[in-house]
Amino acid sequence: MIKHLLWLGGFLTMLFGCTNEATKLDNPARGTITVAADESFRPLVTQLTSAYSGIYPDAHFKIVFRPEQEAINMMLRDSARIAFTTRTLKPNERGVLNQLKIKGSTTKIATDGVALIINRANTDSLITMNELQRLFLGQIKDWSQLKGGNQSSPITLVFDNNNSSNLASVLAKFNISDVSKLRIFTTRSNREVIDFVRKNPSALGFIGVNWISDGDEPLTAELSRDLRVVGVSDKPNPTQRSDYYQPFQEDLGMLRYPLRRPVYVLSREAHPGLGGGLINYVARDAGSLIIYKLGLWPTIPYNREINLKKS
Repeated sequence: MIKHLLWLGGFLTMLFGCTNEATKLDNPARGTITVAADESFRPLVTQLTSAYSGIYPDAHFKIVFRPEQEAINMMLRDSARIAFTTRTLKPNERGVLNQLKIKGSTTKIATDGVALIINRANTDSLITMNELQRLFLGQIKDWSQLKGGNQSSPITLVFDNNNSSNLASVLAKFNISDVSKLRIFTTRSNREVIDFVRKNPSALGFIGVNWISDGDEPLTAELSRDLRVVGVSDKPNPTQRSDYYQPFQEDLGMLRYPLRRPVYVLSREAHPGLGGGLINYVARDAGSLIIYKLGLWPTIPYNREINLKKS
């Protein structure tokens, strides 16, 4: 009898212990996780996580903004559950999760773009991909060398960070690996790029388009003040204004803007948790409306059913 009681007590202890461990795990509606994201996605990630927490008050996100490679590294070493990036994992990065027997996931949620911005005093608001490539090859160094250039001053290329997704996206586009001889200035954020360009007519800034694409956000109007968004053409010899495209929503979605790029959410989550809940909300639920509102192109548009009735 005593042996049976001891066995029963041990079993109940184990059962309730497992239950307590299970309750410690987050789920799609509650818990706290760390989210890493490239700083160029700050407006996007902030609005998405805030909206999700508004639906689920017990869901909390610690958001850490880092250059893209650092954000990915945080996810790989379990300092963050998910990461917002512009690329998928490289084979060696995938190998880190494989060694841990973590399947993980990669979800494309939107099409974004790198916006080129210039000072309002600079009217050289059109550029070709060929000219951009020559800029990064060091063959063009002055505004006067651009077609229709109206000023003679060295072009300063301005990025938020030397490891940012903005710089990586442009370099990958042109297969450039060495920028040591270029006139590049880096700040600490996309907002500081905007402030630098606003004060320097010779600067050409590169920012994530979601910083200036939300027409309903007062901050967008403030950040866009005294700036021009450059139109980009992938034609070698464009002949009309319509050959150039700015990173507007439709031109991102219709693949007309040359400096477009995907937005992914990388996850290392091994159970149905808060990270998966956020990803499902963003990719397959009303979160796509927030992406649309921000001026980006959602991968899966939000379905809105309209019933028409005869009166």
